[in-house]
Parts: sequence; structure tokens; C-alpha cells
Amino acid sequence: MAANFDFLRNRTEYQMFAAACLEAERVLATSPAMSAVGSRKALELALKWVYAADNTIRMPYKDNLQSLLHEPTFRFAVDNKTWSKLLYVVKLGNIAVHTDKAVTRSEALLALQAVFEFVQWIDYCYGSEYEERFFDENLVPSQTFEIDEAKILEQQSLLEQKESEINALRAQVAALSAKYTGEKERHKEERHFTPVDPSEYETRKKYIDVDLKLLGWTFGDDVREEVEVTGMPNAEGVGYVDYVLYGKDGLPLALIEAKRTSRDPKIGTHQAKLYADCLERMTGRRPIIFTTNGFETNIWESPDVPQRKVSGLFSRRDLEKLINRRTSRRSLHEIRIDDRITDRPYQKEAIRAVAAHLEAGHRKALLVMATGTGKTRTAASLTDVLSRGGYVTNVLFLADRRSLVSQAKNDFAKYLKDMTLCNLLDQREDKLARIVFSTYPTILNTIDTAKSEDGSRLYTPAHFDLIIIDEAHRSIFNKYRAIFEYFDALMLGLTATPKAEVDRNTYDFFEVERGVPTYAYEYETAVYKDHVLVPYYNIEVGLKFLTEGITYDELSEEDKARYEEDFADEDGNMPEEIPSPEINEFIFNQHTVDTVIQDLMTKGIKVAGGDRIGKTIIFAQNKRHAQYIVDRFHKLYPHLGGQFIQKITYEDAYAEDAITNFKKADNNPHIAVSVDMLDTGIDVPEVVNLVFFKRVRSKTKFWQMIGRGTRLCRDLFGPGEDKAHFVIFDYLGNFEFFRQHKEGLSEGEVVSLTEAIFRKRIKLIHLLQHGDFAAAEGREMREGLIDIVVGQIEALNPDLIAVKLRLQVVEKYKHRRAFLALSESDVLTLGRELGPIVYMDERDEHAKRFDNLMYGLMVYSLEGSRQFARNKNALKEIARNLLTERATIPAVRAKLELIRTIESEAFWENATIFDFERIRVELRELAKFTVDESGGASPIYTNLRDEVLYVKEGEPIDSGYDFEDYKLKVNRYIEENRDHIAIYKLRNNTPLTAADYEALERIFTGELGTAEDYKREFKDTPFGLLVRKIAKLEPDAVNQAFSEFINDESLTQQQIVFVRKVIDYIVQNGYIENAADLAKPPFDKPQSFLKLFDGAKQKKLVETVKAIKENAVKIVG
Repeated sequence: MAANFDFLRNRTEYQMFAAACLEAERVLATSPAMSAVGSRKALELALKWVYAADNTIRMPYKDNLQSLLHEPTFRFAVDNKTWSKLLYVVKLGNIAVHTDKAVTRSEALLALQAVFEFVQWIDYCYGSEYEERFFDENLVPSQTFEIDEAKILEQQSLLEQKESEINALRAQVAALSAKYTGEKERHKEERHFTPVDPSEYETRKKYIDVDLKLLGWTFGDDVREEVEVTGMPNAEGVGYVDYVLYGKDGLPLALIEAKRTSRDPKIGTHQAKLYADCLERMTGRRPIIFTTNGFETNIWESPDVPQRKVSGLFSRRDLEKLINRRTSRRSLHEIRIDDRITDRPYQKEAIRAVAAHLEAGHRKALLVMATGTGKTRTAASLTDVLSRGGYVTNVLFLADRRSLVSQAKNDFAKYLKDMTLCNLLDQREDKLARIVFSTYPTILNTIDTAKSEDGSRLYTPAHFDLIIIDEAHRSIFNKYRAIFEYFDALMLGLTATPKAEVDRNTYDFFEVERGVPTYAYEYETAVYKDHVLVPYYNIEVGLKFLTEGITYDELSEEDKARYEEDFADEDGNMPEEIPSPEINEFIFNQHTVDTVIQDLMTKGIKVAGGDRIGKTIIFAQNKRHAQYIVDRFHKLYPHLGGQFIQKITYEDAYAEDAITNFKKADNNPHIAVSVDMLDTGIDVPEVVNLVFFKRVRSKTKFWQMIGRGTRLCRDLFGPGEDKAHFVIFDYLGNFEFFRQHKEGLSEGEVVSLTEAIFRKRIKLIHLLQHGDFAAAEGREMREGLIDIVVGQIEALNPDLIAVKLRLQVVEKYKHRRAFLALSESDVLTLGRELGPIVYMDERDEHAKRFDNLMYGLMVYSLEGSRQFARNKNALKEIARNLLTERATIPAVRAKLELIRTIESEAFWENATIFDFERIRVELRELAKFTVDESGGASPIYTNLRDEVLYVKEGEPIDSGYDFEDYKLKVNRYIEENRDHIAIYKLRNNTPLTAADYEALERIFTGELGTAEDYKREFKDTPFGLLVRKIAKLEPDAVNQAFSEFINDESLTQQQIVFVRKVIDYIVQNGYIENAADLAKPPFDKPQSFLKLFDGAKQKKLVETVKAIKENAVKIVG
């Protein structure tokens, strides 16, 4: 009987992959695993055939299987349903080759079917004898035979084929590529090809079974399917669990309840809970619960914690770790903080605050501590406490620069000598160390690439128990959020300056109330109260050129001559003035720079007995500015040698080495001229001078830069002579700016060009749904945009974790039907979820920038946005540049008519988005000609006499960071803890004991703030009365206190109304401040207290009112 691939036997054009396909099918009955290996090899050869045959499909920079599959020109050419199945073939082949996990017949059969469908697509496009065929499982050969599995695995192929033979066959195919390529479009018009929709069972196999195997699970051993459980609340008393995962001890670790991919995985939660109940009764261990639909997975560790979303299923090692923690965890309050790591009180407070926060069930915490107060040290000590308490085993420490990663690892090595550490940027270090240090891109790449010895993923979703995010106000949003979505870990953010911007809010990210981090230790407290940081002494100097710019008419005759020499063009034209922002950007004035340098050298703090300027950081505008400062310093102070001052920028080859030397007290360089590299994170206690030679408008960055000088330094000036302060020189009005603008200027969300273009295309697709664009031109433009966007989505590699985490969104929008009528919600979802991860195959950055400009012009035109004018002016400037400066370039000359049109105001009166699209298409390749490849305007070096306008010294500014609203915290605490014993008593008019009072004192002046905070907000208000004001009094308690009046039958109706009014007031306000208030509003109408009651009743009523108030302040027992 003929097998499925037998039609290939006599097809010489497919000789390159035919034998591999036939052998993969033949071996299935003998060994499903070897069939999977064969299917992967057959796919690889078939792919290489397509690349050789089709001129329109571009060979990627690598010809490995993954690269061949994901090259966009191939990816877009194949039907999406067919292409997605090919990924499964690769995954299953990898399991067979690189792991010892069993491959079932059904799994190998799915892979074989996928290869068959792909070969059918090849024949449909390029074959000379095509007929539509469908895979028939009954045709697969059933006979078995001997095979050499070891040899197959070694060569990763069923057949022994020499590379030279394969290359020869590729050459034969390539020789006919013109024929194959030319016939493809005709074949596709004349022929029919139908991809097969996978069944629900196949989908489950594709998404869940393979993922389990890649995590190291073995079906039939530690994974069992359709496990029967007894004790279910149904007529039979029996149920069947989709999957149960077992530990080495044979007891269940977890169960998986799988639902259809189209359903919410939480739908199966109650059913899974019943299964877990049954398994617990049957085995004595309650399993962890997973509910999944293949795309989205939720975990439920135990009944006393809520479900949470996770990125995927867990490995056996990770599940055993979680199960063991049920009995090994200790109360963190009992764990002693090691004084050898942290001995300062505020650091211990921070650790206790985070520990209590985590014990309360929170999974994220935010520490706000002023720069220099030991955030890293506190994090190390917290790691120690959580480790000894049984909360964490593996820790990931993230920073955004290599130098900060190295610095953090070195610090942890000093504090935690018994823990293994790994700098992930150093390939030689052990990736399985207890604490791993990394930058964001490195860990993201390692998640996708690092494998354990058995070939499974090294860093599984639950590998790390704690992620520490250094300087959490930077780089943790948008682009790198996949890291935090992938790992199911506790998270600790460390920062000094959290931001409060929409979409980038640090407080929201760490799930704490805005302005109320888990613990805060402010700059002012650290400097002026605890003296753990040193204060700054600021010298603000206003230089005329940096403040007002250069005006020709205001120069001396000598300087006018120099100005004319330096700024006049060939025709003698020159600007009347130079705006101040251009100074130090590309215009460098010698006298200005020399003034700054000499100020530093004369007024700056000196060390070495006053003979040498202390460690100094000069914050420069750009790299040319930095280099000019260094050059001028060498001219002024040649005797100090060539290494005394050094430029440190990202482009410097040995910048990290220069930073290392700068950190050493007596080593060169003693002055570091930095462009962004030393603004944040670098710890150099010896720094005593900072020079702000650039404008800073970000509040966050400004205080981070100031933080470079705040650290204490013992014996800096000799034995017993410690660093007491540092000097800040400010030449650009930064201090004055932040006096006027306490919050600085907001920093917008950082979006890549590719993401920006993707978002604008999505907006246009949505806007073009309007009836105004129902004509052919509008439909055609919208369809073209959909083609591009869907192509980008289809090209996403689902093996990458950033894509896998959004697989459900990818699967939805990779089909054109999803764009039939986009909603506002669709636009937001596409931009937020897929914008950051799509790829744009365009190497010309200038063309991409032009696309972004033009798509923006179209969107703003349709939305009526004020941004339209800005984009219009930018386009006209580009046209003007091409017309006046680049018209001799042939490509530009060919488009001059269109370029002149843009210059015309008549064009703009009636311009449509279709006109803008034509401009985008025709001029995008010319955008590169408008850019000065030398890096902007050519530098101009001049030497005009600058003038000092003012000097201000010693006028510090407030940091402006209100990290905690104490009154808000107190109110919230009382409302959320109404049943706390002391608060409960106060609500119910019961006197406090001494222990109750001490508890309130500890809460208000210890946990929520300080005694000073309490006094500032609530003056001398006793704790009990404060609680009464906020929590109020229970009506029953007040009624009980006034029961004698309520039950007194001699009271008149008017007297009863008065008593009720008093009761209502006390219920709402907690007490009456003074009994004399009974004669005042709101009690004096319609009749006064004195007229209503006789003396005896007045006395009794006053005593009751007083007693209620006194019960809130007096101590009993």
C-alpha cells in the first residue's frame, strides 16, 4: 500500500528532500522519536529547497532552521496555518534530539502531517504535476525494523547525507529558480491549496504536552493523563483529572485543568479545586492547581492565597521547591537581621517593613531610599533574611548598565559570602548560582537561549523566587516587561526618585498606593537628622553666553572681529545672535569653558593636604563638549599629565576600565567628564565636586546626579577628617529651574521607531473605517496597511518569551478577519501588547523616521490634532533642504516636481491623506540625503570674552519628593483595621488598657511614621480621640451609654429629640469636644439645652457626654 509521501518517489525536482520525507514516515511505527528527528530534517531540507527555488525569498544572515523559518520574505509567502505547524515540528524534533523525553506516536504523527502539508504547499507553488492531497493516517506504514538510534541522534538525521551532496542538489534547484519563481503566481491562480485545521485534541498536544516536555516532564512517569480520583460530588463519585504531575516521592505536586483555547482558563477553577480536594484525601498531599487554555495559565498554590496569572507551567524542581516551603517557611519577624550586613536602624526598619508586607500576602514591594543610604546593602540583607526564613532560594538582581551589574555583584559578595553569585554578562560564570546579576536585555535573551544538561529551559518561570530591580524608576516598563511577566517571583524595587507619570508609574507597577511606598527614607532625614549622607554646598554662576546667548552688537570690537571670522559664511552672511542652547551643543567658546574649569580648580574641594582637586564629575552636554573640556584642561594644566582628567562616554572603548580607576581614591582620573554614564548608580564616596555644565530638566535625573556626591567618606582629608559636605557648581540655572518648577518637566514614554510606526498604522486602519473612505482609494489604502501589519504579526517567533507571553493576542490578530472593523479597544490592545515586540525589516533608519513623520501627518490630519502643524513644518523643512541643498543628486532631481509641490501653500489647502501617502512612498528613500552623517552641525570653536552675570552660593532647594502622605496612611490604616483590638474598643466605647495604648503608639509613631510626623499632622490629639474621629462610634455603643435617658418615661418628646440629636452627633464624630458645646449649634434649635432639661438631667447628660470622651483617653488596669 502506498504511503503518504510516495508521490515524491519519481519527482526528480524534489530529490533534495524526498528521501528524508519518505524515511520519516517509514520509521514512525518503529520509533516515534526518530520519526520526529526525521520530520525536522525533512523540513530543513524542504526549506532550503524553497530558498534555492524562489528568487523572491531572501536568504537570512544565517541558514539555520530557526532563521530560515522566520525570514520575513518566506514567512509571508506561506499560509499562516501551515507555517505555525512548522514551529511544532522544530520543537518536537528538539525534544527528540536534545532531551531524553519520550515522543508519542500521536505527537510524531502531528509533526509528519505538518511536513506533508508544507510539501503540498511547495508542490502547489512550484510543482509541474500538482494535485491536491490530504494526509491519511491509515497510509502510514505499520511494519517495524531495526534502527541505529545513537547514530541518528548523532547526525540528527535518519539518512546519512553529505553536505556536499546537499549543496550540489541546491545548486541544481537554484539553476531553475527563474522558472520556478516565474510559474509560482500562475500556479497559485490556477490551483487550490487547503491547510488543515487542527482538532481540539491536537491543539492541546501542541501547546501543553510539548511545553511540559520542554520543562523536563516525562509522560507515563511523572506526568499522567486522565487520572481517576474518587470522592467527587457527582452521582458516580468519580472524576478524571486532565494531567497530574508527580514528585520523586510518587505524591502529586500539581494538577492541570485544561480548557479549550477559546475559553477563559479560570472557568475550570472550581472543578480543579474539587479534584485537588480528592487528591489530598487520597494521598495526604494537596497539589498545586494550574488552570490553562494553552495560551493563558493561572496557578493556585493553596486555598489561603488567591490565584495569580503565570507565564506557563512549572518544572518538577520548581514545584517541589514550592511544596517544601509549606513546611519550611518561618515567621520573618523571628529571623534576626545580621548586623554584619546592615547595622543602621533605618535599614532594619526597611527590611522589617518589606518582610511584613510580604507576609501579609503581597508579592511586590517598593523601597524608596535616598541615594547613598545603602539600598543595595539593604537588599542584600533582605535577601539573607528571606533566604533563612525559607521564602527564597534563587534571586535575580537587575540593573540597566554593565557597570551597575558588576558593582552590585561585588557588593553582594562582600555581604553574602556563603551564597554563590553569577554576573550573567560574563559567560564563564555559573548560571545556576543562587544570585544572578544581569542587565535587562541579557536576561531576556538568556531566558530564550540557556538550556540545562537535559536540554530543557534553564530559567523556568519559577526559577527565581525574588527579583530585585535596581533604580526601579528606569527601564522597567514597556520594552522589558516580558521579564516580569515571565518570572513568577516576589519583586523588590529599589529607587530614590519614583516617577508619577501615566503608564510609567512606579507605585502602580509595584502595586502600592501612590505616594506610599512600602518603606521610605528621605534625603532630608538622611542628611540633616541621621547624618548618614553629607549635604551639598551649591555655587550657582550665571554666565552671559550660557544664559542669554551671544549677541554680535554687545561684543567688544576685538570680539566682533573674531565673531565675524568664525561665524560668517563664504558670502559674508552671519547670524546677528547665537541662541544659548547652541552653546556647548556645537558652538564651543574657549573663555566659557576655561572659566568653568578655573572655578573648579580654585573653589572646588581639594584633598591630599590641599594639593590636589578632589574626585570630580563634570556633567557635559555631549561627547564633543566633553572632549573640548578635556582638551582645554590639558592646555591650562599641562603639568598634571594626560590622565588626570578623562572623558567617559558610552562610545569610549574602555569606559568601564576608566570608571574602575575613577573609583580608586588615589588613581587617575581625578576628574571624570561624563555624558550620561555617571549620572546615576555609580558609587564613589570620594567625589567632592560636581559640575553641572548641562541643562537638566528631569527631576528624577537631577536628584540622581546630586546623589553622586552625597556619600560619606571617612578619613578623606586625613585621620579623623571625614567628608563633611560636597560642592555643586551649576552654570546652567538648574537649581533655579527646580525652584520654579518643583516637578521638573515630565518625560514621555520611550517608544522605538518601529513601535511608533506600528501604532500609527493601526490608528490609520481604524480611522479609514469611516464612511468617508468607502471608495476604492480608501479601501485600497486600508487593505495595504492591513497587509503590512498582519505580516509583521505573522512574522513574530512564538519561541521567544516576549512573543509567547502575548500568544493569545498574536493568534487573534494574525488573521485579516480581526481587522474587518477595529474597535477602540482593539487599537489600544494592538499598540500596547504587540507594538513593543513587532519587527520592521527596514535597515534605512532615515526612511523609517520619514515613515513615522508621514503616518503621523495622516493621523493628525484625520484627528484634527494640533500636532499636524508641527509635522507639516517638518515635512516642508525636508523639502526645502532637498530643493536647496541636494538637488544635484540624481534620485532627488527625479522627484523635484513633487518636492516643489510640498513647498506650495496651494497644495496644503486641499491635501488629502492619499497625497501624503504618495509623498511617503516616493520620498522615503531620499530622507537619508537630508541628514548630515557627520553627526549634526559642524562644530565651531571660538574665543569670545564671556561675562559673569551673577553668583549665588549656599541656597539649597527642597527635594520636592513627598514619599508618604502620613495623614493618608493613618486614615487608611484605621479604616482597614477596624477590628484591631484597640480600635475595636474605641469604636465600642470601651476604655483602653496600657497594652492597647502602647499598640497604638507603636503603630502611629513607629510603623506608619515618626512621632514628629504625628505631631506635625495631629498636634496634641490623643491617639484614642484620633481613632474616634476617623473610625467613629458604633450606634449600639452610644445608645447603651444614653440608655437611662432613652428609657426614661418622664422625658418629653422634645427632650427625646434632643438626646437623639446628641447620639447622632457622637456616632458621626466620635465624641463631643466640650460639654459646653451642648448649648451651641447644632443643639440650640428649636430649644436650648438649658431650657429643655432641669439641673439634675443636665448634670447627668453632661456626665455621659464627658464619660464617652474620657473612655477614649483614659487607661484602665
